[in-house]
Amino acid sequence: MKTSFQITWLFIFILTTGLFCKHQTHRFTESDILWQLDSAFSDFHKNFTEEDARKEQQRQASTHELHYTFLPDLEHGYLVTAGSKIHLYADSTRWAIVFEKCGYENRGGDAIIELDYFGNCIKPIVQTVGQFTQYSNMYSVELISDNEYERIRNKTGAGMGLFEKISPEAKTVNIRGRIVPIEHDLSKYLKLGIVPDSDDNPHRLIGYGDLVRYYSDTEPALVSAEEFDIRKYLPAGLPKIMVISSFHFESIYDKKNLLSSQETYRLIAQILVKRDSTLWKPKDKPNNHWSNWESGNL
Repeated sequence: MKTSFQITWLFIFILTTGLFCKHQTHRFTESDILWQLDSAFSDFHKNFTEEDARKEQQRQASTHELHYTFLPDLEHGYLVTAGSKIHLYADSTRWAIVFEKCGYENRGGDAIIELDYFGNCIKPIVQTVGQFTQYSNMYSVELISDNEYERIRNKTGAGMGLFEKISPEAKTVNIRGRIVPIEHDLSKYLKLGIVPDSDDNPHRLIGYGDLVRYYSDTEPALVSAEEFDIRKYLPAGLPKIMVISSFHFESIYDKKNLLSSQETYRLIAQILVKRDSTLWKPKDKPNNHWSNWESGNL
């Protein structure tokens, strides 16, 4: 079981050396790719102590800078995970991996696509957060705003039926400017393994996260990133090698799961170096579907 403290540290370790580079002139190797991924993974597991957290908070307060690195995470406690995939880009000297995930942010109140970037040619992702300047490898795209969720929220009855549940009277939802019908037939959700909360929800109303999962399983393009979204922080003209929609994932919260030891990442490194999508021949069973992981539980 993950603690909220561990979740917090997923975001607070220093950016991996080499993540943001202006120009590359030499060929990269599989070891270069796996080293960068392992560096991020290892930094995450070094920083679980409260003392390290206190020092990081003091550093941020003195510099007014936030440095976050995001790892692919299908178990995040603050996001009800729906779809996920991996995008690969490379030429003779540059490489990039973009992990895509969509879902409902139970603390932010909106549905998003999260894009996590790794590579030797990623443009810096810089945002202003209050009085701080934030540097990270993550860019998010809003799918359903908090205001839109509030518009379609159930407002009659009592208990949990009023919390993050969709009104049976709501007919449509705005997803990135597209007006989409809302499905209320519970049997269609159950058939997909989407089980709405039953506690204090007598009418079995559809939840905010349930809706994103339903679209991800039935109309995935609705809640997937567009190519222009993904390329926002990639150099112009970088060739796309492939998209991986089904893959084997292992929990990032287990210290034994070093990324370089996993077949998924070893194959990705080979594909990027050779620029050959036919090398994607995994033996490990795909398990990245949301139903295999517990998320959004904090």
